[in-house]
Amino acid sequence: MSKNFKLMKGNEAIAESALRAGCRFYAGYPITPQSEILEYMSAHMAEYGGTFIQGESEIASMSMLWGAAACGTRVMTSSSGPGYDLKQEGISYLSSYNLPAVLIDVMRYGVGDGEITEGQDSYWIATRGGGHGDSRQIVLTPASVQECAELTYQAFDIAEKYRTVVIVLSDGGISQMIEKVVLPEAKEHDGSKFDWAIKGYKNPEEPKVKVTNLDRSMDYGEYDSMMRKKFVAMHENEQRWEEFMTEGAELILVAYGISSRVCKSAVRRAREAGIRLGLIRPITVWPYPEKAFASLPADLKGLVSVEMSLSSQMGQDIRLATKYSVPLYGYLTTKYVPTAQGIVDYCKSILAGNEKELEVY
Repeated sequence: MSKNFKLMKGNEAIAESALRAGCRFYAGYPITPQSEILEYMSAHMAEYGGTFIQGESEIASMSMLWGAAACGTRVMTSSSGPGYDLKQEGISYLSSYNLPAVLIDVMRYGVGDGEITEGQDSYWIATRGGGHGDSRQIVLTPASVQECAELTYQAFDIAEKYRTVVIVLSDGGISQMIEKVVLPEAKEHDGSKFDWAIKGYKNPEEPKVKVTNLDRSMDYGEYDSMMRKKFVAMHENEQRWEEFMTEGAELILVAYGISSRVCKSAVRRAREAGIRLGLIRPITVWPYPEKAFASLPADLKGLVSVEMSLSSQMGQDIRLATKYSVPLYGYLTTKYVPTAQGIVDYCKSILAGNEKELEVY
């Protein structure tokens, strides 16, 4: 690794990389375990000539993004758990207006307000949420502080490429850990280059409204076709994943975020004991990396979803990616970070025929 590294929390790496990517408008509201993002943006946004606002609520701060995004500005907000839930209407409007924006969701555990602990149970709302109606948002899942920096930096380019919302789905483990990170180069962003961006009303003949949730040059059928093509393009082009020691594996773990880091240790430990484990780590969870499951080992005995959730939220996507063709098991640890030995012992139990397949609700 380059000697130009810094020691940073995952949350700090997210915030600094957003600034270096050209983010010049941030509005948010404090909530654990993502508050360091808001605090960092508050302390450093002025250095980059941008605007920081702590809104009076999650809903208010989310709504503030619309106007700045419509002007071509790179915008971001962040939240966690129930705070992220409150942003869904805003995600829906940004999506229907085809406005690029980046949202950070640092997951925590629990139903409702939940608990201030690690967790991975915002998966459903991140991959199926976004408010009312048909919309899809690209969802990136960092598994290290370095990826917190890299994926946040890339998220702004991806958002503008498709004129969509991009969600960086972190968790309390990844966002609170401190690691070495090499930060990306700072760059400026020219929002005036977009023909859809509002640039000011100077010509009396110029339409005052440029950004609407239905392009006035299109009828409804054309608009629907355009949106569908965009979703298809995102699904086809943006699938990302990592494979770790999957060749010849008899069981393959499937995990993201903090769980995937523990799974790598479990795979190494199992291999040393003669148990052929492997790992598929989704880096995008929408689009889900279906291509990663296209060439599984011929003698594979099953997949194991390792999640910090109660009901295997990712299990549905694994079933769809494999078309129900492979046995699926679940190692679900709710608010507790899984342990490598716990995963290995569970896999031994599967191979011994003592575990039932996962029921996906």
